[in-house]
Amino acid sequence: MSTATVTARPAPIADDRIGLRGNLRHIGALVRRNLLWIRQDPESMFDAVLFPIVFCLLFVFVFGGAIAGADNRHAYVNYVVPGLMAMMGMNIAQGVGTGFNEDFQKGVMDRFRSLPISRGSVLIAKITVEIGRMLVATAVLLVVGFLLGLSVSNVPGLFAAIGLSMVFGFGVMWIFLTLGVVMKSAQAVQGMGFLVLMPLQFGSSIFAPTRTMPGWLQAFTDYNPLSTLADAARGLMNGHEPVAHDVLMTLGWSVALTVVMAPIAIRKFTNKT
Repeated sequence: MSTATVTARPAPIADDRIGLRGNLRHIGALVRRNLLWIRQDPESMFDAVLFPIVFCLLFVFVFGGAIAGADNRHAYVNYVVPGLMAMMGMNIAQGVGTGFNEDFQKGVMDRFRSLPISRGSVLIAKITVEIGRMLVATAVLLVVGFLLGLSVSNVPGLFAAIGLSMVFGFGVMWIFLTLGVVMKSAQAVQGMGFLVLMPLQFGSSIFAPTRTMPGWLQAFTDYNPLSTLADAARGLMNGHEPVAHDVLMTLGWSVALTVVMAPIAIRKFTNKT
């Protein structure tokens, strides 16, 4: 008669028992793990490097002449590149959810949850690396924009616009991390992300001014965080328009998304079976 030994999985240690220093150490180790994974799989950076090039060239040369006039494409470059900075953040954020879900399917997250580490550190490390990918995507976008004639009259404002985009991207990533936990497959996360992103991106001032839109759609764009982020970035980079309202609205959206979604993402991650 054989006997089987059953080993129970260790109970997770509460985050408040680990302390700040322990949390920072765990985050640093997990960030290093994610960076090593990117080095082993360079193709995971294709979206951050190629998407900015493709979208910038596509919208400038396909839609720029129709929107700004064939002889005024340079003005459209100055208009669309700050808007694409907001769009890059949303696209990278969607990749966070799909990648997180794939880690669950491969059993990586089960291993992390069995370790005596902070549950929040796993998510924060993931977001930290993705913020770095957002910076890469933004840098590539700006290089392409400068090659096409982008002009910036306020250099400190340019860095402020980049920082604002990162803050907003941080808030949005918590949404997609939650989707990555609750959805059953990476394809489901991608499909849900598509349904969320398309109305927000095209129902905004990213690609074209909203004055030609019908009134009901203009009312939507006024509260669309991508519109406020794009308008804030344009104002900060060129200094032609007041930006206080748009900056405050974007920061408000970022704080609200983080405050609401971060606890949900951490709880769903901790309780997922």
